[in-house]
Amino acid sequence: MANKFTKTFLNGLVNENPTFRLVLGMCPTLAVTTAVSNGLGMGLATTFVLVCSNFVISLIRNFVPSKVRIPAYIVVIATFVTVVQMVLEAFLPALSESLGLFIPLIVVNCIIFARAEAFAAKNDPVSSIADGLGMGLGFTCSLTVLSAVRELIGAGTLLGFPVLGANYPGVLLFVLAPGGYLTLGLTMVAFNAVMGKIDAKRAARQAAAEGSVA
Repeated sequence: MANKFTKTFLNGLVNENPTFRLVLGMCPTLAVTTAVSNGLGMGLATTFVLVCSNFVISLIRNFVPSKVRIPAYIVVIATFVTVVQMVLEAFLPALSESLGLFIPLIVVNCIIFARAEAFAAKNDPVSSIADGLGMGLGFTCSLTVLSAVRELIGAGTLLGFPVLGANYPGVLLFVLAPGGYLTLGLTMVAFNAVMGKIDAKRAARQAAAEGSVA
């Protein structure tokens, strides 16, 4: 059970990273990653919704008729999004205002609905939690990395603290939408290049092991 949980978790975190491997959730990825606080907040909010909705959908999957499964899933997801929105408004109003419309839009985030339909609706609750946690933290890490690059180059700060000095002029391009596309593209290329080498080594080891057995 522990090995299955770890494998499912790492699959979402690395092997099928929703941003760099599956290219899902691009709207919030490009829109909110101008500051680390925004990327981290958006990622953690999405992770909470993913874990909770995956768990509940896995529990009710055998009781919901197939004809109404999509509306049922949306109701479950919207419930947890509402919880997140109310918590942010109560305890982190500045972050809530900064993320704005993208918090309620988590309801239609393709990552969440894709995991509900492709995984949680077909697997047990524990595996569904692992999948939601892996996918959510994979999404969070991706947003945080992109946000850090854009905030550092664009404003010379990280989490609002000056890093490159008070005289750093900043590169406006990285704060604007074109900078988001540029950062995402370059980071995606680097991530997949590294993963390609890892996958090649893994395949070579597996082939060698199968050859020795044969």
